[in-house]
Amino acid sequence: MARKPTPPGTPQSTGVAHVVELVRNTIPPLHPAGLPFVLAPLGVALIGRRRKWIRRAGLLSAAACATFFRNPHRVPPNRIGVVIAPADGEVALVDRALPPAELGMGDTPLPRVSIFLSVLDVHVQRSPVGGSVEKVAYQAGKFLSADLADASEVNERNSMLIRTADGHEVAVVQIAGLLARRIVCEAKAGDSITIGDTYGLIRFGSRVDTYFPEGTTLLVERGQRTIGGETVLATLP
Repeated sequence: MARKPTPPGTPQSTGVAHVVELVRNTIPPLHPAGLPFVLAPLGVALIGRRRKWIRRAGLLSAAACATFFRNPHRVPPNRIGVVIAPADGEVALVDRALPPAELGMGDTPLPRVSIFLSVLDVHVQRSPVGGSVEKVAYQAGKFLSADLADASEVNERNSMLIRTADGHEVAVVQIAGLLARRIVCEAKAGDSITIGDTYGLIRFGSRVDTYFPEGTTLLVERGQRTIGGETVLATLP
């Protein structure tokens, strides 16, 4: 005799829905750029499933890659005029520095906050402000340790200039590190971007610099931990 489907709203269906929702809220989604890195070791585990060490190594590698490319949901603050952290990590520098020359922002040092990302941090980058993307520029370079001050100038980088609705220019720069060999940036000039939007990532260890206009009030210090898309770095003039 065929088993009747469980009607919606019954205790059993409600319990299943609760479990699904719990898993969805506990396990963050995967950034699309990480999908090949997860599927490849899963394929190895499937092909070598008869050998315990191959299966285990494949599953562990897939889990590690899924953790690295995780893209957790974040809720940016709704305060007007704030600049939020573009990445998870530790504040490595709070200073003044020349913005990347390729962005054409002039030759005067501007306030800067540098965030260093370890391999354990979320490596998805988020827009620090909302506005229009004025320019995106890639610059080839070296792969020095991302926590060095020189990394901003000599390492491979991808720079993006955003103009807010109030006319302020904020630049955010993805910088490759020792282990990083690939910078992904999905934004392009002419795009409209919302504060907290995911726009790219850097694979395996990196750094993200944010440059602010004069008159900005910086609200973070060296050594402070940031949560991308949520921590407020500064308030604009």
